[in-house]
Amino acid sequence: MTAASDIPARLDRLPWSRWHWRVVAALGVAWILDGLEVTLAGSLGSVLERPDTLALDAVQVGWAGSLYIGGAVAGALLFGRLTDKLGRKRLFMVTLAVYMLATLATAFSTGFASLALCRFVTGLGIGGEYAAINSAIDELVPARVRGRVNLIINASFWIGAALGAGLSLLILDERALGPADGWRACFLLGAVLAAAIVLVRRHVPESPRWLLMHGKRAQAEQVVAGIEAQVAAEHGALPAIATVRHAHRAGGGMPGLGAIAHVLLRRYRTRSMMVVLMMVAQAFVYNAIFFTYGLVLTRFYQVPDNRVALYIFPFALGNVLGPLLLGHLFDSLGRRRMIAATYLLSGIGLAATAWAFDAGLLNALTLALCWSAVFFVASAAASSAYLTASEVFPLQMRALAIAIFYAVGTGTGGFIAPALFGRLIAGGDRHAVAGGYALGAALAIAAGLCALKFAVDAERKGLEEVAEL
Repeated sequence: MTAASDIPARLDRLPWSRWHWRVVAALGVAWILDGLEVTLAGSLGSVLERPDTLALDAVQVGWAGSLYIGGAVAGALLFGRLTDKLGRKRLFMVTLAVYMLATLATAFSTGFASLALCRFVTGLGIGGEYAAINSAIDELVPARVRGRVNLIINASFWIGAALGAGLSLLILDERALGPADGWRACFLLGAVLAAAIVLVRRHVPESPRWLLMHGKRAQAEQVVAGIEAQVAAEHGALPAIATVRHAHRAGGGMPGLGAIAHVLLRRYRTRSMMVVLMMVAQAFVYNAIFFTYGLVLTRFYQVPDNRVALYIFPFALGNVLGPLLLGHLFDSLGRRRMIAATYLLSGIGLAATAWAFDAGLLNALTLALCWSAVFFVASAAASSAYLTASEVFPLQMRALAIAIFYAVGTGTGGFIAPALFGRLIAGGDRHAVAGGYALGAALAIAAGLCALKFAVDAERKGLEEVAEL
């Protein structure tokens, strides 16, 4: 017979502290790396078409983006299951190492085949990061601020985006390395950043909730006691432990695949449907627009290759500010209202931008400003998809649930979108590209309507209260 534990309640009652900031910085940097990768791909897309680089065509650039996403899908599924089985900490170290080595190898690509392989393996590492990191962060962050913290961490993707844009702008300048060698240096610097992060992550503990689930109660108690000591040293006496209404039970281990299927397809069927639609919508919108943004600028607005990165900055700014300014509302106004509102407003804004683009009313600058406004809201919506996937399913299968929904959503929306838009842009038909944007708008609106009906009111609730196996 397993014994109930107050460990989850002890973690949730902790005041925010320097210890929490260190965990968020060490783990949340995964999104900075992903933003760096995606931006480099978008900024360097037209550069890699040059005869003095890899001489790719627009379709190959689109496929390189899709293969990165395909690797992320495979990595999420592979490492997601292992994260539930072997532990959060072990896997977020492994996935970061995979990312680092693959990014390093990308810098030495000699043609489309080697670039495609390296991008796929890089995606493996990033996909694994999503599963390991989202589960670990939610299990370590107090329930009362889980929504805003999760959204802000996901928004850090755009810090990486701005960093990638700045790197490409500086390094691709003819007065520096120039396009022929600069694109390789961009990827090398990404690998160096990952190596530094490995050193920081060594000090993040294993999730006490995961330890408890696997019957390692003494170790879980030791980890929590250490965390409490650090927080108490900063804040003094800790608040009393709240009444435990949903005590987590030590032991139990991982459920089998049959039990997981029952939870996802029967017990929490409506939650699964909602999360799939949210993931598909955000993946299609983001990957369709961002992976091929550089191609749109160069083909339709004649922006020079080495100036593409300038237009990333307003785009990135809107994406960072959205979750920063709106994140607290997910904990106060609630998940249902905010998820629905952000998806619906994103879809409406995207539809309006598609119409203006099709009508020829936009130039390169005004298109960038439109995207900045649309993604101010869309960034919060996309972040809420990852928040929802990570908190509305049971602890015993949390990482795998994140992986499954990330894989389904990203595999459907993210893998198809860059290749599709690469082909549309290569055809030079403005109406076709606008039609692709309109499709993304329809998906976002559908996700918003679904969330309005089925979203879970998880705000300020412990994870054990939101979902049980």
